[in-house]
Amino acid sequence: MGIISFQGARSKTKKQDETQIKVSDYMTRDLITFSPNQPVMEVIETLVKHKISGGPVVNDQNQLLGIISEGDCIKQLNESRYYNMPIDDATVDKFMVKDVETIDGNLNIFDAANKFIQTKRRRFPILEDGKLVGQISQKDVMKAALRMNSQNWHK
Repeated sequence: MGIISFQGARSKTKKQDETQIKVSDYMTRDLITFSPNQPVMEVIETLVKHKISGGPVVNDQNQLLGIISEGDCIKQLNESRYYNMPIDDATVDKFMVKDVETIDGNLNIFDAANKFIQTKRRRFPILEDGKLVGQISQKDVMKAALRMNSQNWHK
């Protein structure tokens, strides 16, 4: 005899509520952004000060140009030491990742979680009309799970 999984009784309204939870409900809107001509040392200072691992790079119109991360900054530090070049001249545009995958703010939070698993990314920017409006991180998805847990399973 096979194993039978018991998931308990579930009401239709709870399932309906779960499917309507969107990325935009949990994304971070107040972002620390960087400019392409900003010195890498400024980025490093900002990442350390705000305890973040990276951020979007935008132009004056708030259009997404790329992402710069701790790894990109460490790569620059390593190269400057190896080639004995001053890091003061290094700017974000030379080290940022330009091929950035975004995610739709209307996407279901569970589909976003699946996309994190498939791509092994830590964050996705969200654009509206070509402008950066937010970012969803793996931590934001976990916050959504905690909130759903407290609303649905502990009533």
